[in-house]
Amino acid sequence: MNYKLNYYFSILLLLASLNLQAQKKYVLVVHGGAGTILKKSMTPEKEAAYTAALTKALQQGYDAIKSGKTSLDAVEAAIRVLEDSPLFNAGKGAVFTHDGKNEMDAAIMEGKSLKAGAVAGVSVIRNPITAARAVMEKSEHVMMVSRGAEQFAKQCGVEIVDPKYFYTKERWDGLQEAIKEDSVKAVLDHGNKKSLKLGTINRDYKFGTVGAVALDKMGNLAAGTSTGGMTNKKYGRVGDSPIIGAGTYANNLTAGISCTGWGEFYIRSVVAYDVSAMMEYRNLSVADASKKALDKMEKLGGDGGLIALDKNGNVAMPFNTEGMYRGTVTEDGKIEVLIYK
Repeated sequence: MNYKLNYYFSILLLLASLNLQAQKKYVLVVHGGAGTILKKSMTPEKEAAYTAALTKALQQGYDAIKSGKTSLDAVEAAIRVLEDSPLFNAGKGAVFTHDGKNEMDAAIMEGKSLKAGAVAGVSVIRNPITAARAVMEKSEHVMMVSRGAEQFAKQCGVEIVDPKYFYTKERWDGLQEAIKEDSVKAVLDHGNKKSLKLGTINRDYKFGTVGAVALDKMGNLAAGTSTGGMTNKKYGRVGDSPIIGAGTYANNLTAGISCTGWGEFYIRSVVAYDVSAMMEYRNLSVADASKKALDKMEKLGGDGGLIALDKNGNVAMPFNTEGMYRGTVTEDGKIEVLIYK
């Protein structure tokens, strides 16, 4: 009888051990935007370039965490890599507004204190995520915009560049295509602006936002998001990325979240905070809360995705588009990059 009990007990211990081994603890997750990303439309060279950029971002963030730096350091390091790449709609690869300018937004937040910083509509700051962190740590404010944000960033020693730095031919050509489509729509609608519905916007003109969420050795979460906004955007439009609770949020009690997609719907749905709230008040897992928050936003007509990392190192990366550039790294340094569904 004792032999049987010992045998069953040994089996249970083995199963428990296998289960613990199967549960990976993630320390960093990044995204590079969601949208119509199809393997059949991607060249091997371009796919390799995206994979390399995301891998570099993950490695930079992981190195920060491994060396004992904070989750804020890891998030900033990862996002700076993506901002410096022309592949993504942030920093160097930012899209153009209707007036032919680059206007960028970014936000960062730490989960321990709920402190946050953001900048919006900036055009001469090389790394908006660094400026957002400066707002959080060196001012009494949460958000600064346009010239005021640029002036403050310069005073804080954040790198300022000539607006020409952000020019890329691919983004410029994208603007010309968008303007052309706008003119066609105007003709089709006989100049009646009231008949131009929001849904006629070409959805591929707004994806490419980058973001990161990290969990450091002290158990603190941080999240950040950076974007060039929407191609052909007009009238000083600002999306969800720099708005705390909409596109960016972090709380040590729940998770860190960074969103990418049609900003207007993320703002109206307060998606990032919604994930955290459902985890805190309904005791949902990060995976279930992320899916529900995205589903609620989709019912309004929006699309996109998000990344989320909870206080225990569990990750969720749901999206309702054809693809999302995304990647993870575990506490032992294993990197995984994904692009398609």
